Amino acid sequence: MPILRMARESDAEAVAAIYRPWVENTAVSFELEAPAPEEMARRIRANSAHAPWLICEGTGGVWGYAYASRHRDRAAYQWSVDVAVYVDERRRRHGAGRALYRSLFALLRLQGFVAAHAGITLPNPASVGLHESVGFRRIGTYPAVGYKLGAWHDVGWWQLRLRDDAAHPSPPLSVEQAHARPGWEEALQAGLR
Repeated sequence: MPILRMARESDAEAVAAIYRPWVENTAVSFELEAPAPEEMARRIRANSAHAPWLICEGTGGVWGYAYASRHRDRAAYQWSVDVAVYVDERRRRHGAGRALYRSLFALLRLQGFVAAHAGITLPNPASVGLHESVGFRRIGTYPAVGYKLGAWHDVGWWQLRLRDDAAHPSPPLSVEQAHARPGWEEALQAGLR
């Protein structure tokens, strides 16, 4: 049975290997060169104070990962995050992506975030299906916004409301602050239920 846990810098090689085919063979990622493990370690380190980066690990190693990152830098955006999930080619359609997302959203709620956003290069029926199955709704499209693999690509945007809008929301907690609160472990394991 797989486990869900916070990512460590030592996961960078597995994370880079999972991400590489998406960068090299598809327009799913708009990166043009696959990041090396050292770069993935830097990303895990840099991101993990602000929002969770999760690993799904099972027989044979890391099956997939999901993370949240800042939606935009200006202060009024602080209650919103962008999210992404990537699953190893051999582990797709076995529930790893859904499990990672359910745990990620539970942790983001505990931190006090209000909305999660996902940008999906179109067409991508598998990703659209996953996002809509966990509650995202489509909110718009950037037409022909990225050029990769000899073509222009649209990006659709989906949003998931994580909690009701508060009239005077407190700033979201850091990962460290949220980890110290009751309910962290329960939220981390939410995807396995």
